[in-house]
Amino acid sequence: MQTRLSALAALAAITVPVFPAQSHHSNSAYQVDEIITLTGTVMEWRWSNPHTWLILAVEDENGNEREWAVEGRAPGILGRAGWHPTILQPGETVTVHASPSKDGSAVGIISRVTKADGVILGNRPDFFGAE
Repeated sequence: MQTRLSALAALAAITVPVFPAQSHHSNSAYQVDEIITLTGTVMEWRWSNPHTWLILAVEDENGNEREWAVEGRAPGILGRAGWHPTILQPGETVTVHASPSKDGSAVGIISRVTKADGVILGNRPDFFGAE
């Protein structure tokens, strides 16, 4: 009996396909019940999976520049909402509405971005362009 179980286990190990691990990314690091407003200069716009990132230079209340990293949704979702890899350019001024991190660091998750020309970039296709 033991030999039969060992043989079945070995066969299963050989025949079971191996898939890459998929992870789920939650918003648990952010205070999603709070929205802050950041106005700053785009330093970098990363259009990458699993999440996009917007790096901003934001002047704080003391006049000091602080770098903020705000996480966006996946490129596939944002693409359907009207975003694209070059929609944000270094040097342009934007206003970001975001939920801040729970630990108080200069990190957040994007709710929406308003460009200097008034274009609003939302997270859902039915939100794009709405105020």
